[in-house]
Amino acid sequence: MTHTYNGMPSTAAGLAGVTWQKSAHSNPNGACVEVATLPDGGVAVRNSRFPSGPALVYTRAEIAAFLAGAKDGEFDHVVA
Repeated sequence: MTHTYNGMPSTAAGLAGVTWQKSAHSNPNGACVEVATLPDGGVAVRNSRFPSGPALVYTRAEIAAFLAGAKDGEFDHVVA
């Protein structure tokens, strides 16, 4: 794995051995984000249009908080 600074490795390609997953609800042209569980339990997020670009790395608690907010509709105004 590459050096991580502020939750972001230099490239998503530096996260070797992880499996990236895209939502079944993603845009038909493939423009969406992908997530991967990291060996240390963290979660990486990358842009599917630029898979070798940067990846943001979050703790499981940070992702859980975001998903709970999304499920509760806290971010609906972003796409409304």
